[in-house]
Formats: sequence, C-alpha cells, structure tokens
Amino acid sequence: MGSMISRRHRELTEADILKISGTYHAWRSKSDGLTASQPITTALPYENLKGFCHAATLDEVRTNNYVLTPGRYVGAEDLEDDGVPFEEKMRELTGTLAGQFAESARLEQDIREKLLSIGFNLWRLCIPYNRFRHLSIWKPNRYYET
Repeated sequence: MGSMISRRHRELTEADILKISGTYHAWRSKSDGLTASQPITTALPYENLKGFCHAATLDEVRTNNYVLTPGRYVGAEDLEDDGVPFEEKMRELTGTLAGQFAESARLEQDIREKLLSIGFNLWRLCIPYNRFRHLSIWKPNRYYET
C-alpha cells in the first residue's frame, strides 16, 4: 500500500486513502449499528482482511493477554507463490550474494591501496583492529604497521 518516498516516509495514493476510509466507515457502521439514514454509508460491508484490517473482539484481546500489537490480530498478507522452488531460489540468491561479497572485498582492497599510496594507513584508523586485535583469528593484512 502506497510507495516509500524515503526510509521513513510512505506516500499513499488516492485509491489507498479511499480503501482505508471506506474500510473504516464500513467497520464503524457495523460496530455502531448505524442505519442507512445516517451520514456514514459504504458500498461494501466490513470484513477482516489479512494484512490490512481486523476487528478484534474482547475475547481475542483477552486471549492475547491484552497485548494490542497490530500484527497479532491483522497478521501478514499471504504472498503469491512465484512458482520457483525454495532451494533453487536460495541457490540463485546466495550466488548473487557471494558475487557481491567478492566485489565488496575487491573494492575495499582497492580503496585501502589508494589511501596507502597517498600516505593514509587505514589499519591504524580501523575500529575493528582496536576491537578485535586480541582474538587469535584476527590477522591484519600487509598494510598494518606495528
């Protein structure tokens, strides 16, 4: 629903706003027992939609120990199956990730060499060295000077 404009800002479309308000009005008319003569009218009756809305009863809230976290009641929307078996998808994703890790290591090494060529030893400035130098597995590379 909506689209992310930034990490913290989601922008709703007009259709999203209409869906939210229509759902609210349908729920309100159901829960308040409003009649058609009252101003709130909806085209569709209210229904709980997994991943979108849920009208919890007091018994449900009591069963959940009065915890009102929406995820306990609304849940997550069912995702469509793309037809690709899990093992195949994981093989592809881990292969892509391994390639990205290799590229990251290559770029990091290149940056370290460039910085060393202009007189900046990154190992002396590196926080992980200070934090992990006592571990037997820590092996600084050739750029570390004692």
